Amino acid sequence: MALLLRNIALVFIFFYSVSISPISVFGRPATFVEDFRVTWSDTHIRQIEGGRAIQLVLDRNSGCGFASKRQYLFGRVSMKIKLVPGDSAGTVTAFYMNSDTDAVRDELDFEFLGNRTGQPYTVQTNVYAHGKGDREQRVNLWFDPAADFHTYSILWNHHHIVFYVDDVPVRVYKNSGRVPYPTSQPMGVYSTLWEADDWATRGGLEKIDWSKAPFFAYYKDFDIEGCAVPGPANCATNPSNWWETINYQALSALEARKYRWVRINHMIYDYCTDRSRYPVAPPECMAGI
Repeated sequence: MALLLRNIALVFIFFYSVSISPISVFGRPATFVEDFRVTWSDTHIRQIEGGRAIQLVLDRNSGCGFASKRQYLFGRVSMKIKLVPGDSAGTVTAFYMNSDTDAVRDELDFEFLGNRTGQPYTVQTNVYAHGKGDREQRVNLWFDPAADFHTYSILWNHHHIVFYVDDVPVRVYKNSGRVPYPTSQPMGVYSTLWEADDWATRGGLEKIDWSKAPFFAYYKDFDIEGCAVPGPANCATNPSNWWETINYQALSALEARKYRWVRINHMIYDYCTDRSRYPVAPPECMAGI
């Protein structure tokens, strides 16, 4: 009986320690205050739900932003976001990764471009590798992203970068070996809410209506699984990391069908087909999925 009670106690201690551990070996944020920091205008970022969710505010005085306290090299980052509702023209809600290295920066961007009431929300993605960007693609979302939370994710491994809206891939950037690809610089996770009515909505034709201010965006369920830097030196090169395994080296057949559906039905701009900018398509545009 004593041995049985001892084993039960050990099991209880194991599960209790697992349940309260806020961050895995690779870093999994539990709350905003624990794993992120305000980078811009702390008076415009409000914690709600005990720090498990936050509200970003944009008004005439300021926008705001936050960033992860650590940087990561490969993995997956995701957040649930509810975007600015109603007449949000001229606003930009951004969720991105950035190496913070200026001229040779690596960056992976989600930018949600506000709209006039009744018009679809547009999400713009961009990829900077070794300082080179200008790889914009735009997709009109097929739902109202201000009505409820949706999950936006970036998967980054040695094989490709995939941008997901819920479980739908909307952008793929392959490591083809023919173009720059982010492999060596860790990146932090950032988000901002700001005014950009000189370009955000219909190329700047639609201006922000400050009579509708303040504007609010909401975030929750912050999730980062990746190799934290500083951290174990061999983490980023470990092929056993789940995001490097064979199931994540290319889109599945189902994901490929969803990706083609987005491109056929909802893509409104692709730099790869913009001959005014690129008379010859950039080499990464030939890489496929």
